[in-house]
Amino acid sequence: MITILADDLSGAQEAFAAAGSLPAVASPRSSGLLLLGADALAREEARLPALLAVDLDLRHRQPAAAADALRGALGTALGAGRGQGALVLKIDSILRGPVASLVAAAAEHAPVLLCPAVPSLGRTVVDAQVRVDGTPLEETGLWALEPGAPPRSLVDLLAREGRRPGSIGLAALRGPDAASQLAARLRRDRVVVADAETDADCDVLAAAALSAGAVIAGAGGMAAAVGRGAALPSGAPGDPLPAVAPGPLAVIVGSAAEAARAQVAALAEAGCEVHAWHPGAHLPHEPADRAILLDAPPDPARAGALGEAFTAAAAAAAAGHHLVLTGGQTARAVLARRGIDRLHPIAQVHHGAVLALAEDGLLVATRPGSFGDRDSLRGIRDAVAALRPDPDRIPVPGRNPAMSAPVIAVTMGDAAGVGPEVIVSACTDPEILALCTPVVIGDARRLRRAAQSIGREDVEVRAVAEPAQAVGGTGVLSVIDLDLIPEDLPFGELSAVAGEGSYRFIERAARLALAGQVQAICTAPLNKEALHAAGHVYPGHTELLAALTGAEEVSMMLATPNLRVIHVTTHVGLLDAVARIEPGLVERTIRRGHEALVRAGVPAPRIGVCAINPHAGEGGLFGYGEEAEKIAPGVEAARADGIDATGPLPADTLFYLATRGDYDLVVAMYHDQGHGPIKALGIEAGVNITVGLPVIRTSVDHGTAFDIAGRNLADPRSMVEAMRQAAAMATR
Repeated sequence: MITILADDLSGAQEAFAAAGSLPAVASPRSSGLLLLGADALAREEARLPALLAVDLDLRHRQPAAAADALRGALGTALGAGRGQGALVLKIDSILRGPVASLVAAAAEHAPVLLCPAVPSLGRTVVDAQVRVDGTPLEETGLWALEPGAPPRSLVDLLAREGRRPGSIGLAALRGPDAASQLAARLRRDRVVVADAETDADCDVLAAAALSAGAVIAGAGGMAAAVGRGAALPSGAPGDPLPAVAPGPLAVIVGSAAEAARAQVAALAEAGCEVHAWHPGAHLPHEPADRAILLDAPPDPARAGALGEAFTAAAAAAAAGHHLVLTGGQTARAVLARRGIDRLHPIAQVHHGAVLALAEDGLLVATRPGSFGDRDSLRGIRDAVAALRPDPDRIPVPGRNPAMSAPVIAVTMGDAAGVGPEVIVSACTDPEILALCTPVVIGDARRLRRAAQSIGREDVEVRAVAEPAQAVGGTGVLSVIDLDLIPEDLPFGELSAVAGEGSYRFIERAARLALAGQVQAICTAPLNKEALHAAGHVYPGHTELLAALTGAEEVSMMLATPNLRVIHVTTHVGLLDAVARIEPGLVERTIRRGHEALVRAGVPAPRIGVCAINPHAGEGGLFGYGEEAEKIAPGVEAARADGIDATGPLPADTLFYLATRGDYDLVVAMYHDQGHGPIKALGIEAGVNITVGLPVIRTSVDHGTAFDIAGRNLADPRSMVEAMRQAAAMATR
């Protein structure tokens, strides 16, 4: 049982998504409930679900009033028996709002652990000081519109309430008795501020604080850690979801920041009608898809009155519309005017962008004002659009109603490599067409040239605007043509132009998958040097897709017909890999591998875990005890949850046993430990599966092969197998 009491609406949605691991595409089941206000909480007291978030709208209240409101909500939650579960006080990650007063009020109920870190967003706490991408908060511009100076540290912040908290730094947190130290400090000091730089740090803090019965005051990082450590019941708690209603969509952006303007401009480029609002402006009220942007210079002195006038005008213009709302204050005000105080979160489009369903069947997407790239609002709009056509139910995302097979987005990869050739062969293969409908994200001219180079002039490369228009056939190749590759680009040569194309192909596929318009992504190879030359510095596809989809942690799994391997670390040097390995990461990798195999049709996977050192350290003769310190505890934690995991075992022995059939999956500790055996045993039919993304992604297990590109020498078997695996997982 997890209860989240939040200071604003977008924060409540963000914390719910983090704690509940919301999928990127809408589930037909409710995973919990989000309530707006203490009154809504009181009405629901007798039938609260296992995962509950409540927006108490505290961010802009006076400290004393905010503290009183939190005390009341805590009393209601405890009266409903929720004190036996996890209590999370969701605060702003950069400490806006009456944080000190809220912590003091929570401490009247129970000890409080304070840690606003969100490592996935670069927001950390070091020496009790909040840092953003390594820079102290006070040296950033994030407080430009806030009254007064930002707190120099969490200790200084709490001192404003006359409290002297305890603290736990990184050294103690990563020591052998962190849990006992934290528990002792919570008993002694009542409030403890904690450092955290990584998700693993947050996991240690959450486990220790929950075992001590403490309230956890933090942001998305700690909410996610609580969710990872909680055993929420499966199934569909609460009432059935309301039917999705038909209707237009209104995107309401209550920020005049340049980033917001750029996001609205991307919407306009996609054909969305945009209206800029300023005092005295008129907004149309007839039903139609539209975006409404606050168009007034930032003015802290007039912010309250200006915001109230804007939300009144925008809410009136959006009556009867599905809603996309940015900024917690804007979202809360618009929903209050619409009388909405009960939401069912159903998907997270990207980090912080949460899609929910109201009782009247209208979709409500919220997102903090500062989140997202230029295409954020466009992606959220697409996610809402994917659910609107059928008013009677939430449809299966990515399913073309005219087809019985899943739609798979196939990215073209580096245009100068073998990707276009193997795509033409695989996407017109009768076996694949019986399993899925491919739609290539790439360049139509390049694919026609590739078809000619392999003697497939019979293939018609047909441009389509969206995945739903794709058709499958041995003589037809459907492609969403981004038109980025010059016609005369040579095969086999490194090119920044091709690197830019490979990035854009992946970017579009990720957006389509997150919006539910395709059910899986299958990628042809890209060239890392070309990608970097285009200004996109990622180690590879895995890390790029993690960034595009907001995934906090992913794993690479390689599969051949007789061996599967998942990696604890991948694209880092060997010394760095050994330094990064720790029990929590080992356990999470085992779990991701287990879940992936279950989804792939292996009901009870047998998992073998590699050691780091030769002979698994030979009882301490080799290495420095890494097996006992870094690996064995993670294996035991997985086994305690019923996962059939064994190890750490010597890698040479384990790979032999796995190929013999004793294990369904090998957990490798570093890149070459896993890649070497896989490539020796079957690179032609090998598949790379990224595990931990909010979307299904498979890939060929070979590179761009510049030396044979364009010469009709490329073997398409790995691409065929990658598509087969993608279709199988998407169907399940």
